Amino acid sequence: MKVIVLGAGVIGVTSAYQLAKAGHEVIVVDRQQGPALETSFANAGEVSFGYCSPWAAPGIPMKALKWLFMEHAPLILRPKLDRAMLAWMMQMLRNCTAERYAVNKSRMLRLAAYSRTSLADVRAETGIAYDERMQGTLQLFRTQQQLDASAKDVKALAADGVPYKVLDRDGCIRVEPALTHVREKIVGGLLTPKDETGDCFKFTEALAARASALGVRFAYGTHVRGLDVENGRVRGVLTDRERMTADAVVVALGSFSPLLLRPLGIRLPVYPVKGYSLTIPITDPSRAPESTVMDETYKIAITRLGDRIRVGGMAEISGYTNDLGHARRRTLDHSVTDLFPGGDLRRASFWSGLRPMTPDGTPVIGQTKIAGLFLNTGHGTLGWTMSCGSARLISDLVSGRKPEIDAADLAISRYN
Repeated sequence: MKVIVLGAGVIGVTSAYQLAKAGHEVIVVDRQQGPALETSFANAGEVSFGYCSPWAAPGIPMKALKWLFMEHAPLILRPKLDRAMLAWMMQMLRNCTAERYAVNKSRMLRLAAYSRTSLADVRAETGIAYDERMQGTLQLFRTQQQLDASAKDVKALAADGVPYKVLDRDGCIRVEPALTHVREKIVGGLLTPKDETGDCFKFTEALAARASALGVRFAYGTHVRGLDVENGRVRGVLTDRERMTADAVVVALGSFSPLLLRPLGIRLPVYPVKGYSLTIPITDPSRAPESTVMDETYKIAITRLGDRIRVGGMAEISGYTNDLGHARRRTLDHSVTDLFPGGDLRRASFWSGLRPMTPDGTPVIGQTKIAGLFLNTGHGTLGWTMSCGSARLISDLVSGRKPEIDAADLAISRYN
């Protein structure tokens, strides 16, 4: 079959790679001049198979109200007269129950576990390098209240068979020795030892080269204008350069996926939630992290990427804006210097990206009501984590094969 993949971020490129391996003729279309130049470019760097939790959780509405008045708030809300924003926020609030949280987290962990083995397979068959490390994620608690509240996550991890360790202060320092300099600021942590780290941009760029070697054609610098649909079946893609015909189309445009689908009557509840990151050269390795540390107080991930520290996080709901706010940078500066002052902030690069979030936290993967039109989008903060598993799933679905894990509750039909 001839398959067009829309989007050359980590989701689109991994999808194209798996589809090419399955024997399809694949074209990837992206408006940028290369792969992974938008949301996949400078994300937090964590590949967190165990640290998978929906943003919609019990207690989040009350926490959100408190965060609005914090100087270094993990959530920033800039309300607009935007019907899509309001609808998405209402749906998210409806998912903030214990019952829905358990269902959504279980879905996410299922896909993440599958993605862990899928990433290992890709790494073994390609040999690509991307500053990868396999030393786990440490969720760091500064207060006893945070440590006690982690019990619900521990319960979910145990139920899904995800390895974990609850650590005291000394246990955290054994995992991350640089924390010995700030031991009085922490009380404990939750370690998911099977988690990994790596540079998503380097991975995607290298995998795009492997996909090209398999025959995938990349149409960079090409803007998608719409989908060509006839008699309930997708026939191709309309771009600013040409009309491309296809037997199947995979939409992997992240936050921009709903805008493409809306004229077709497909209401995809994905909305952009902006995140920020700093990339800092390491000057003192003894005061830098070994892997990923998630600062629970500020919801900031601090990750070791080779000779750099990547600091990423925050959730800003402000629509399709990609400006760089100085107040957001101060929060990243504060979190990393408070725990790991081993980098040169004067040479740090500041970045922001629009993460495609669903109201229940689970991505949307599968067939739409239009024959031949498939979705692989809505991964939120976990696109890098879930990319390889999502790609294998979508390849199976497009190819008409039965997926290796249950994918029925990942499709857009779950919102009907």
